[in-house]
Amino acid sequence: MKQRINLLIAFSVVALIVLTTVQCYLVKTAYDYKVAQFHTQIKNEIAQITNNYSDIDSALISKKETLYKTLSESYIHGKRSKKEIKKEMIENDFQDILTRKIKRKFERDLPNFKIDFAIVLNKFILYKNAQKADTIFSEKPLIQNKLYGNLVSLNHSFLVRNYVGTTNVTLENQDYKLLTEDSMYVSVIDWEMIILRRMAFVLALSLFSIATLITLFVIAIKALIKQKKVSDVKTDFINNITHELKTPLATLGISTKILEQKDIRENEQNFNAILNTISRQNNRLQNLIDQVLANSLAENEIELQKEKINTEDFLFSIIEDFKIGYPKISIETDFQTQKTVLVLDKFHLTTAILNVLENAVKYGSSKIAVKTKKLHEEFSISIEDNGIGISKNKQSLLFEKFYRVEQGNLHNTKGLGLGLYYVNQIIKAHQGSVAVMSDLGKGAVFTFMFKV
Repeated sequence: MKQRINLLIAFSVVALIVLTTVQCYLVKTAYDYKVAQFHTQIKNEIAQITNNYSDIDSALISKKETLYKTLSESYIHGKRSKKEIKKEMIENDFQDILTRKIKRKFERDLPNFKIDFAIVLNKFILYKNAQKADTIFSEKPLIQNKLYGNLVSLNHSFLVRNYVGTTNVTLENQDYKLLTEDSMYVSVIDWEMIILRRMAFVLALSLFSIATLITLFVIAIKALIKQKKVSDVKTDFINNITHELKTPLATLGISTKILEQKDIRENEQNFNAILNTISRQNNRLQNLIDQVLANSLAENEIELQKEKINTEDFLFSIIEDFKIGYPKISIETDFQTQKTVLVLDKFHLTTAILNVLENAVKYGSSKIAVKTKKLHEEFSISIEDNGIGISKNKQSLLFEKFYRVEQGNLHNTKGLGLGLYYVNQIIKAHQGSVAVMSDLGKGAVFTFMFKV
């Protein structure tokens, strides 16, 4: 049973992980699609508001082309190296002006987005007719090659479009062509939040699905663990009650065989002793059956026969009867109340108090103190012992049905695990409460509280 439950839990964990992974993959796929869709939207909107930025300022564009021609001539005449030409192209004097103009255009025509951009130079190539081209400059897009724009890094930016231009350069009656290529990269401020807002429904549905799966998984695991616990408790109870029933049944069997002997029947004293033994064992069997039946009821199902009683006298009578059964146990009283009248069920409450007293003896007590107090319109009965005590982590389980404390060499202490459960049910049926205070090895104190 335990192995089957462990396998089922392991399979459930694997299934939950797989389902969660699939759900995360679907969310990631949807996110990537939304990002691609967003990039396409930005590209299309930028394409609609500009065409190579020639409408920004024709004078600046003309100035840029003049610079390119001048640099080409310088290179052909050998006045500047490729490195110097690259530096002069990038460090142009129209950089700041074009940046501001394009920025204003974005703000005016795309007011719903905050856009940073950069136009970087990729290629600067001279060629003459069909001769081999002379590549002055050709690199992958780098922010260091920015012609204009306000981006400080190409990280988290995306390509909007490439601009390829050709210019005729005539020098000393020779025609040259200049090929240039630059790329525009943009970055939308808070683009992640824009994507997440567009995915709000998908994310909410995914989170709800995952939360539901985890909740159902936890509920199922708890149910399995509870079922296993109930099964273990049932098995333990059957073993305990079988053990408890064997002793009186065995005694009854032996006593019956003894009564078959003629000399025993003829000896009145021995005959009466055997009859008393049979009567006691019969009563024990009846008590075991009654205990099981009584503890199948909840506190609201227990029928109480309440009557007014003098509580202190009632406790004295219980203690006196207990002393007869356990003469070696030292039991003291400390009643700080007098003539307290409560409406109680004498039979059930007697059984409840005796259960606590007998438990104290069962778990190693040699001294017991019974005390009464009256605090804030409540009457308390405390039963304090010097037994082995109860560890903190087990105290919350004491009043559960069939639970039995297992402590050291008292692991095999007899009992059905119903005594304290019965005590709790009876006290609750009286609208009272029961509490326990204990430390391992330092005894325990059980306190009953009743409204006066």
